[in-house]
This record gives sequence, C-alpha cells and structure tokens, in this order.
Amino acid sequence: MTAILASNPRYLIYIRYWLRKINRRLHLKQLWYQDNGNWHWIKEKATPVASLNRRLWRLSVPSFSFHFMLGLSAIISTLGLLANSVAVIIGAMIIAPLMGPIVGMAFSVAMGNRKLLRRSSLTLLKGVILTILLSWLTAWLIGLKTVDSEIISRTNPTLIDLGIAMAAGMAGAFANTRRLIADALPGVAIAVALVPPLSVVGIGLALGEQEIALGSSLLFLTNLICIIFFGALVFLFQSYGSIQRAKRPLALSIVFMFLLAIPLTLSMRKLIIEKNLTSKISDLIVGEAVSLSDVKIKKINVIPKKGYLHISIEVTAPFESIAPEQIESWKDRLSQNISQPIDLEVEIIPVKTLKSSELNFQ
Repeated sequence: MTAILASNPRYLIYIRYWLRKINRRLHLKQLWYQDNGNWHWIKEKATPVASLNRRLWRLSVPSFSFHFMLGLSAIISTLGLLANSVAVIIGAMIIAPLMGPIVGMAFSVAMGNRKLLRRSSLTLLKGVILTILLSWLTAWLIGLKTVDSEIISRTNPTLIDLGIAMAAGMAGAFANTRRLIADALPGVAIAVALVPPLSVVGIGLALGEQEIALGSSLLFLTNLICIIFFGALVFLFQSYGSIQRAKRPLALSIVFMFLLAIPLTLSMRKLIIEKNLTSKISDLIVGEAVSLSDVKIKKINVIPKKGYLHISIEVTAPFESIAPEQIESWKDRLSQNISQPIDLEVEIIPVKTLKSSELNFQ
C-alpha cells in the first residue's frame, strides 16, 4: 500500500483533499473548543483562588443563621433518630451547614491560611457543642429509653465509614471548586452525615450510655479527619496552595487517621464475624428439627477474648423449644466452622402464641 501511494502522488493529493473537506464539514476543531452545548465541560475552569477563599470564608462565619439552621438540624436529627425515621434524618442532613467550616479547614490547610483555619475551627467547635447540647436536651425532654437501629448503626463505625468519609471529603472539595456542580453539595452532606453522629452523642449522654456516646464520637472524628485530609489533597491537586505549606497539617492528619484506623479495623473484623455467624446460626436452626421453625435470631454480639470468642445470641422461641444439649451442639459446630474456640451464651425470649376461639358463621 505504501509503495502504491509513493508511486502515485495523486492518491495523496486526493486523500488530503477529502480529509480537509471532512474536517470543514464536521468543524471538529471548532467543536472541540466551542464554548456552548454539551462540550462546555471540556474547557471548564476551576474557581479562582480569591473567589473560593471569599466563599469559604463566608461559610465559616459563626453567624446567627449558621447557629439557627444547625440548631434546627440537631433537633430534627434527634427526633428522627428517636423515631427511627430515615427520611427525617436525611432532612436534617440536608439543612445542616456544618460542611462549610470543615471544607474551609481543608482549604486553609492546602493554602496555609492560618486565619481561615482558626476561624473555621472555632465555628466548627461551637457548632459541635451546640448540636450535642440540643440533642441531649431534646432526648432528655422526650424521655424515650429505647435505642433503635438508626442509633445503633452509628455507634460501631468501621473501615467502610472511613471509605465513605474519604470519598465525601473529595467530592465536597471538588464541588466547591466548580460552579456548575455546586448542586451536588447536598448529596455530599447526606453521604457523610455529620449531624446525626453528634445527635447520637447527645442521646447517649441523655440515656447515660457511655458506649453509645463514645462510638458515635469515633464516627464523627473519622468523618472530620478524612474530609479535611482528602479535601486538602483535592485542593492541592487543582493547584490551590502548595505542598510545602500543607505538609505539616497533612502529616498530622495521617497520624490521626492511623490511630482511628485501629478501632475501625477491630470493628470491621467484628462486623464480618457477626455477619458470618448470623448466616451459620441461621443454617443451624433451619437444619434442626421442625420444633425450631419458630426460632428467630434477634441479635448477635461478638466479643473477642484472649484465645477465644465470646458470642452472645438473643433469640425468640416458643417456651422450652431449645434444650441445653442443642446449645452445646451449636457451640461445637460453630467452633469447627470458624476454626476458633468459642464461648456461646444464648438468651431465649419465650414466645407464647394465643389464638382466638373458632367462630361459627351461619
């Protein structure tokens, strides 16, 4: 083919002619650089440094509107948690303005702006205290003593929550640098969920449950550190600030994340064991006699001990349907399945089914 083109220069002339004609028809070069239509995003520019600095400075001001909206968000979140309502909790996440000062901290880390960092930190601290106090007061006034699934789910953070916080921090920082995708910020607030963990802290204090308060505090700290660290990285990758100014606070964030990863890893391991055991115990119950068909698992708790696992299971079952011999059998079979010694404790909640007398319909 090359020899034919070399021996016939007219073919090259024809090819160049048609290529120029196709290019003029399709306007490929103009379309690539055009500033309208669906190709506008190709030339999209980041928000100027001065403009972004002013925006995050405004979001970090401890104004009346900030405290008012955050207070309403704390009350709504607490009521939603106590009512075990996902929709109400999501509503509280959307109206919470707590993401602003946290992204401001990430930006100030990247820029080395100590004044903005100080202002964002103080605003965040005031917001955290306000949210916990209002949540505590709301839970104390209502007086509910039950702890439902929405509260429990925020007391045992794992590495999964760390991954969510990483992605949310990057998304929050990037959305602030692009005017066209600013509408994504409410979605970021829902994903990272900053106010509900603080509300759970207040609820835990009102109930006198230290484990609930501590577990939810760990979740909030995980979200906070990850948003600041990965948000700062996104700002740096887009040429905001410099790595020289940011290296000390970034190194400190890495240390904090490493420390947080230790309990998160332990919680993740515990979660995996609990999920596997739930499946195995369900299989055991299904494989037993018909008399165990009404047995339902309510809760499984795994506590790692030195050399063995302590497993406590809460089940509902008809009266005297589970014999001590069956529990010993479960213990031996579970120990073989997970290849680890276990100490099994089963709490049985007796269930008695009553039926109304038969009705004679004429």
